[in-house]
Amino acid sequence: MRYELIIFDWDGTLMNSVPKIVACMQAAASDVEWDELDVSAIENIIGLGLPEAIATLCPGMDAVQAERLRQRYAYHFVQGDSTPMPFFEGVKEQVARLRERPCQRLAVATGKSRRGLDRVFAETASGGWFNASRTADETRSKPHPQMLLELLEELKVPVERAVMVGDTEYDLEMARSINMDRVGVTYGVHTPARLAASQPVWLADDVESLFDWLHG
Repeated sequence: MRYELIIFDWDGTLMNSVPKIVACMQAAASDVEWDELDVSAIENIIGLGLPEAIATLCPGMDAVQAERLRQRYAYHFVQGDSTPMPFFEGVKEQVARLRERPCQRLAVATGKSRRGLDRVFAETASGGWFNASRTADETRSKPHPQMLLELLEELKVPVERAVMVGDTEYDLEMARSINMDRVGVTYGVHTPARLAASQPVWLADDVESLFDWLHG
């Protein structure tokens, strides 16, 4: 077994939720009469906690308008937008294979809120796949490594026996800051060159190659 603990990012790594995030953020910006947000700019902030994402996307926005934008984004994501959010093809089957291995533990470290992650766990019946999870609103947003440190402590796994898997530099940089191995997936939002700058131990171009490597 290559790693005792595999920690996954969620959006853009396990779930193809990027189109929905983009659509909801653009709708929310329109609701609060902010300038139209470019798709690439929204993709750039995926993985950050929502307050950090809004601050990056909308420099100069005051606190009242930022809170309204947050609320409208939440509305569109939960109720107002019907863009589907499937798992990437093969994810369910490949995670099931990992879970069959003795002593293998899995976790999630995500920029979602706890409420948002629990909602998607319930909707997809995937919460039971993971031994632990951390969200941006219950610890610190990526790229700060606090959520990784908390997962290591909770699951009693040394850093050298764990790996972080994600599609953004925020995922990889939080792992690099504590000398945790990291794997980038190029089918998400950040470019291969951007991921490579964080010195991952592997770059996977698709789900199959990712899990083949994790199975080791």
